[in-house]
Amino acid sequence: MQSSAIDSAAALLWAHWSSGARISELPAPLRPADRSEGYAIQRAVARLSHQEVVGWKIAATSIVGQRHIGVDGPLAGALLENRVVTGLGPDAPAAEISLAGNLMRVAEAEFAFRLKRPLEARAAVYGVPEVMDAVESLHPAIEIPDSRYENFAGVGAPQLIADCACAYWLAIGTAAVNDWRQLDLSAHHVQTHLNGDPAANGVGANVLRDPRLALTWLANELRTYAGGLRAGDWVTTGTCITPVAIAPGDSFRADFGSMGAVGVQLTRD
Repeated sequence: MQSSAIDSAAALLWAHWSSGARISELPAPLRPADRSEGYAIQRAVARLSHQEVVGWKIAATSIVGQRHIGVDGPLAGALLENRVVTGLGPDAPAAEISLAGNLMRVAEAEFAFRLKRPLEARAAVYGVPEVMDAVESLHPAIEIPDSRYENFAGVGAPQLIADCACAYWLAIGTAAVNDWRQLDLSAHHVQTHLNGDPAANGVGANVLRDPRLALTWLANELRTYAGGLRAGDWVTTGTCITPVAIAPGDSFRADFGSMGAVGVQLTRD
């Protein structure tokens, strides 16, 4: 794509993001043909936001998640600073998250890592041990995704990548205080509640078989397409539950057992 087309595609997506409006898909001349072009548009969207990119989300790390947005593998999306809420302890008040203009209206329970060292762009593939050695902490998290496309399940991976892989809001709990590195995260259970009633449950294996594998996938995706990961970056590794339908006024809580819990209160404004 020409740089002018990349900038025009990003401007169109950001205008719809800012207004809460929807677009069916990008016009043909502005449509990314592959992942590389999708990430180029995504970078331009982040620049237009005038927000710092504080980390990354991974979309579609589960079969359910892939079906939900109509892709056959994971995608990476930049997390903008003003859309990430951190430091939410298990006994703290739930974070207030607005659903104004949100089309998807689902909540997802996710494992989130924070890096202490960068994983930079390079030719060599990253392995799990090297990636995990760069991690500072593990956190329970809730993602509230959204898309700027009316038919987000039909536009395909490159256009979804351009739209920050359905990034919208992320609520992150305090760091797990247990020795989480000794846990089998693939077998770790997560329970969720909607308005105090049991909702969807899941396990870490629903996230590319293990959240550690998902983080390693992201490190390799970004070393190829986005310049790598920085020290201090957040990475949320995709939903380990079937996304739960939510509406304004709902409360949603994700309990990660010994790892902690995090909750959100959904509002319209």
